[in-house]
Amino acid sequence: MANGQIRVRRAVTEKRRIVELTLEPGASVAAVARAEGVNANQVFEWRRAYRAGRLNGDGSEQSTALLPVVMSHRDEVEKRATQEGPQASDCDAIHIELPGRALISVEGRADAVLLRAILESLRK
Repeated sequence: MANGQIRVRRAVTEKRRIVELTLEPGASVAAVARAEGVNANQVFEWRRAYRAGRLNGDGSEQSTALLPVVMSHRDEVEKRATQEGPQASDCDAIHIELPGRALISVEGRADAVLLRAILESLRK
């Protein structure tokens, strides 16, 4: 390492603790990094990993996978609803939450093309 700096390997729990300090209201990444003896750029990298779920505390990586979605034609849905009896709600709604990434709520008639585009964009 240049200039006599020593590389310090930090545990995932330590990285998470430092990142969580930077997420407190009014916290400065630069100030937290300086107080912890870490380069601010490294803390920003850990924050990205934290938000992506890669600092979950045990060193293992979490993955977010999309579940398969099956689109039905409206007449099939109405036929099923008639066979099953009255539903708890007469309002169509879809709510999808990916913690830390996105919350999607679609109420009323969902445009299949728009919904597909939204879901595809979350794959990236």
